[in-house]
Amino acid sequence: MSTSPKEITIHTSRTLMYAELAKIMDYSVDNGLFINALEDNLLSKTTKSNQEKTNKYLKTLYSFDNEAVEFKGFVYYWKMSEENDKSLLALLYALGRDFLLAESAETILKVPVGEKVKVEAVEEALESFHPNRFTAKTRKSVAQNLISSWKQAGYIIGKVRGIRTKTNPTYSVVAFAMLLAYLDQKRGELILQSKWVRALDLSETKVRELAVEAARHDLVQYQFAGSVTVISFEKFLSNL
Repeated sequence: MSTSPKEITIHTSRTLMYAELAKIMDYSVDNGLFINALEDNLLSKTTKSNQEKTNKYLKTLYSFDNEAVEFKGFVYYWKMSEENDKSLLALLYALGRDFLLAESAETILKVPVGEKVKVEAVEEALESFHPNRFTAKTRKSVAQNLISSWKQAGYIIGKVRGIRTKTNPTYSVVAFAMLLAYLDQKRGELILQSKWVRALDLSETKVRELAVEAARHDLVQYQFAGSVTVISFEKFLSNL
């Protein structure tokens, strides 16, 4: 990936901002005028300051760079995906650009389906990754923002309790997760072990089943024989 996840986070102030992202993407996905949409205040922010802050956070997390391969892939999959998949695509893309979001994945995913996702658990994880970096107030706010982001992506339901639920990624979402790992120079089994694929919370068997389906739709070149896994996006990228 072109942007190091160690350098960027918006979760000290904002969340995944999926509603705002979806509005920009749906308006601009066919014409590529993402930045124009932001500058023209498509999101209808009431003050210039709020508009500038929102635009800054959205660009930080999603780039909207039509020349970047990662974003080109994001746009491609957004166009072909159903509504339920789009929030997962947003989370996957953001995982590669926001280090606090990426670090929170293990904490969220280890909560059993049907149980409450506790703010305190996310706070503890933040402190373990970054001892004494945040005040208690900021740490709680960041934890709440992170939980909100996972909720927007469909991993948590309920306005009050915040219950862990199961997502159902399609083959195109799995292909996008693999693509992001591939662009991060992962190959073979390392793609399956990448943070993007692991974030989908699927068994290896299910991932491989969906990879086969993605290959049938020419989204990835996938082969698995014995203990050797070959995953390539050369053909896909040449047509992107």
